[in-house]
Order: sequence, then structure tokens, then C-alpha cells
Amino acid sequence: MIHGGTRVAAVIGSPVHHSLSPALHNAAFAQLGLDWVYVAFHVARGEAQKAVDAMRVLGLGGMSVTMPHKEAVALAVDELDSASAALRSVNTVARTEDGRLVGHSTDGAGFIASLGSAGVQVAGRSVCLLGAGGAARAIADALGRAGAARVAVLNRTFATAQETVRLAGPAGCLATADDVADAEIVVNATSVGMGSDDLPCDITRLRAGQVVADIVYHPRQTALLRAAAAAGCATVDGLGMLVQQAALQQQLWHGQMPDAAVMAEAAERELAARRQ
Repeated sequence: MIHGGTRVAAVIGSPVHHSLSPALHNAAFAQLGLDWVYVAFHVARGEAQKAVDAMRVLGLGGMSVTMPHKEAVALAVDELDSASAALRSVNTVARTEDGRLVGHSTDGAGFIASLGSAGVQVAGRSVCLLGAGGAARAIADALGRAGAARVAVLNRTFATAQETVRLAGPAGCLATADDVADAEIVVNATSVGMGSDDLPCDITRLRAGQVVADIVYHPRQTALLRAAAAAGCATVDGLGMLVQQAALQQQLWHGQMPDAAVMAEAAERELAARRQ
């Protein structure tokens, strides 16, 4: 029952109507028995500062940030954690006890956690990272922090690839197509394959024994993951990253870690309902 004491958290974005975040977070609040509710707000490009100001005035308990506002929110909060400072991008805003707003980036840590939940550790291992956009940069930063031995970035645009390489730290380097075959872990950090059978790399270079992860979660089994499984690779789909980064957001807002399985089930129900 929502009442005057219910805490409110929200996601801002444009567009935002398609977001799975309300399903994920409301399931987590229910599982934890918290008197919180989560809603989505459409915020037009250029209005991120006003949204952060509204968070202060309305006393929102937490905020998720999606495109196109991640960089603007990084400039609007009071301070940044180490990951969001390196990325100059925020996907989570949490409120301190004294009312300060702190920007965080949970995408990269959520990806590492999704691999861990699938039994995949990255420390000391070689990774080929496909893409150099916002998600790829967050993952590169997280892979470097997690101790990956090599993070080879494969991207068509040299300048953005160089920035992503830098975020991976000493492990970062520019990739060639050979890295798809040579890497122990291959990660698709692009949107290629979302709602289509398009492929982000030459699948003939995949080999048995590799781990292939895809951040795309619609469909769960992308064309890349189907090809990887056929080649004898272990696969990790994109729903895990979505769920794990959201679970980390919850922990930042109220200090408790929800059951990721409950959140994943809520996301799957929502996706199934949308297909009907």
C-alpha cells in the first residue's frame, strides 16, 4: 500500500517507456519488504540538471539514469565514485545521510557480477571486447579493476577505441580480428543483435572452450550466443548484467542486497508479457 511515508525511486531517460527497471526494482523492494516504490520519468535531452534538482527537492530515495543523461548527471551531482569519475558517466544517484547526491556507475560491476554468477572469473584472463560505446567503456573499466590480464578492444572507430583501451588500464590494447579467436572471453558490448539476427563479429573465429558474453538481452539467446554455443563455447546472456547492476543500485540506495533471482524472474515475466 503506497502512502505518505513511501520512499520513491525513479529512472530518468528519453525514451524510457520501454525500461525494465520498474519491474526489476519493484520486485526487489517487495522481496526485501521495503516500503519503496519505483517509477519511470521521461526527461527530455538537456533537462538532466532539472531532474537532479527535483531529486533533491522531492526527496527521492534513489535515481537510475539511462540515455541520454548519463554524462550530464555526472556534472550535476555533488560527488562521483571512482568508476563514474573515470567514465565521466553516471547510471545511479544515491543520497547520503546528510543529503548529498553521489553519482555511481554500476554497469561494469554488474557485468563482472553476471560473469561471476555464471561461474566465470576474469582475473588473469584475456578478453576481446567488441565495441567502444558507453557500455563497452564501463565494462573495460571494470575488467581492468577486476584484474583481467588483457583487454583487447575491437571497434571500427580508432579514437573511441583508444579511449576504451585507456579505461582498461595496463591491460588495455587495441584488438585485431585475431583477438576474437585468441581471447579466453569474448564480450559483445554493442547493441548489434538486439531484436535481430545481426552478428557483431566473424563467428567462424569462435572456438570451443571460450566464454562468449552478450550484453543484449532481447532476445536472451542472440544470434551470437547461438553461434557460440554451436561452436562449443560457454555463453552468458545479457539479462544477468541488467539484473546485477540493478541489484547494486538497490544496495547503494538503502544498504541491502536483493535476491537477483527474484529480479530476473520479474524481468522475464515483463518480457513475456510484452511479447503477447
